[in-house]
Amino acid sequence: MGGTAVNGSPETTPSATDRLNGLTSWDADWSGLRVVVTGIGVSGFSAADTLIELGAKVVVVDAATTPKAKAQADTLKIVGAVDVLLGEDAVSALPLIDDSLPELVVTSPGWRPDQALLAAAKRKHIPVWGDVELAWRLRIREGRKTADWLTITGTNGKTTTVGMTESMLQAAGLKAIAVGNVGTPILDALRDPVEYDAFAVELSSFQLHWSHSLSPVASVCLNVAEDHVDWHGSYASYLADKAKVYENTQKAAVYNAEQIETERMVENADVVEGCRAIGFTTNTPAISMLGVVDGLLVDRAFIAERKDSAAELAAMSDLGPVAPRHMVANALAAAALVRAYGIEPAAVKQGLVNYLPGAHRIQVVAKQNEVLWINDSKATNPHAASAALSSFQQVVWIAGGLSKGVNYDDLVKEHAPRLKAVVLIGTDTEALEGSLQRHAPDVPVIAQAKGDTEKVQTVAGNAASPIYGEAIMAQAVASAAQLATPGDTVLMAPAAASMDQFSSYAHRGDAFVQAVRELVEGQAPTTEE
Repeated sequence: MGGTAVNGSPETTPSATDRLNGLTSWDADWSGLRVVVTGIGVSGFSAADTLIELGAKVVVVDAATTPKAKAQADTLKIVGAVDVLLGEDAVSALPLIDDSLPELVVTSPGWRPDQALLAAAKRKHIPVWGDVELAWRLRIREGRKTADWLTITGTNGKTTTVGMTESMLQAAGLKAIAVGNVGTPILDALRDPVEYDAFAVELSSFQLHWSHSLSPVASVCLNVAEDHVDWHGSYASYLADKAKVYENTQKAAVYNAEQIETERMVENADVVEGCRAIGFTTNTPAISMLGVVDGLLVDRAFIAERKDSAAELAAMSDLGPVAPRHMVANALAAAALVRAYGIEPAAVKQGLVNYLPGAHRIQVVAKQNEVLWINDSKATNPHAASAALSSFQQVVWIAGGLSKGVNYDDLVKEHAPRLKAVVLIGTDTEALEGSLQRHAPDVPVIAQAKGDTEKVQTVAGNAASPIYGEAIMAQAVASAAQLATPGDTVLMAPAAASMDQFSSYAHRGDAFVQAVRELVEGQAPTTEE
C-alpha cells in the first residue's frame, strides 16, 4: 500500500472531488478510496475499522508509540489491509498510498487544524472530515432503518443533556443511544446490529470543526464561554465552530434564551425551510420557549395553545434532591429537542426520573462533621466551575490544572464572596493565582507542590502517572480538610483540564473520591450518620 511521506506531489484532482461528493451512503462505492486516518484512539480506530470494512485503502498515523497504540495497530492489521505508522515522523507529512496522494483525510477530533499533516492536506486541497462527518455520510444503508439525529453542543452540560435526551427517547419506547463525544463512537453505533430510531449526538467544538454536511432533526448549543482558545486560535473561531451545530437543522434550532450568543447563532444559521427557533430559559418562558413556572418545567413551544397556556412536562423534584440551575437548563434543552421530535410530555417526565447523572458532575462524595465533599472534576473550564460554585454558599475550592489559555478574572470576581479558601493543584496555575490575587486578595490560597512534571506522560502517551496524580490529590484533600469547618463545602471543580497530572478528568475525579473516602474512614462519623 505504501506509506512514504510527501510534501510536493500534485494536488487532488477534480475527479477525486466528484467521487467524494457522491459518497453519501453506506452503499456508495468506497472501495479503493485512498484515506489517511489521523489518530489511533477511540474515534480514529473506529473510523479506520469502518473504512476497512467498506473496502477503502487506509493508512493510520499517530505520534504515539505506547504499548496501547501498538496494540491498536496490531488489531487493525488483523481485521483488514491497513498500514499503521507510529511516531513523530509519521504525523509530520502526508503519506502516499499506492504511490499517490490520499483522496481523503479522516481526523480524530483533537487534532488541531494547524497540525503539520492536516495543514499539508489543506495546501493540497485534500478534504478533511471528522468521524462524525463520515458517520453522517454512512447513515443511510439499504435494508436498515436510518436513525434520526438530535445534536447537542455547548461549552458545558453536553454529556448531561445528551444523557437526558437519550433517556427521554427511551422512555417514549424508541430505540435510542447517546453517541459521539459522550463515549460511544457514532460509527460503532451505525454498525451495531440494533437498528436505532434516533441518536442523541454529543458534539465538541473539535468535531463540529471537521463536520460539513450534517442535517439534524433538532439541534442545540447549550451555552458558550471562553474555552479551547489554544486549539481554535481565538474565541471568535471557537464560537463559529459551535454555531455549526445549527446548520441545515430540519425542525428546531434550540437556543439558550439567557445567552444572546446562542440566539444570534440561530439567527445566522442556514437552516431547512420551516425550521423553528425554540428558546429555553430557567425563568418564565415566552411564546415558543420552554421554561419554569412555580417549580414546574413547562412547554410553550410545541402546543397549539401556546399563546396563553403551557404544557407541564415535569417537576423540579423529578431532577433529584438537588437541582442546580444549570441542571434545570440542561433538562429544558433536552426536552425541547425531543418535543421537536414528537415525544409526549409523559415521556419527558419519565426520562428525567429515569436519568442517572454520571460521575464527576457535582457528585456528592461524603458528608463528615457537617462538611460536604463534592466532586465536579468534569468542570474543566471557568464556565463549568462557575455553575458548580453557584450551587454552594461557603466553599473551600480545590482548583487548577491545564488552563487552556482562558482568563479567570470573571469567575473569581463573581464567586469571591463564597470562597473561604482555595487549594491549588496542577502545573499551570499562574493565571488562576493572578486572578485570585487581584479579585480575592483576602482569600487564603494554598498551593500544592507541583512535583516533578517529567513523571507525567501527557500528549504522546495520553496517560499521566497514577501515583503522581493521586499523591497530589491526597495532599490537596488533606489541606482542604484542615481549612473546612462545619457548614462548609469542599468543592473540587478545577476550572481547567486534567492532562498535566492525570490521564483524564475521570482519573482526577476518582483520585479525589479515593482521597476523601480514605480521609473520612479515618474519622469518627457524625451523629447524623
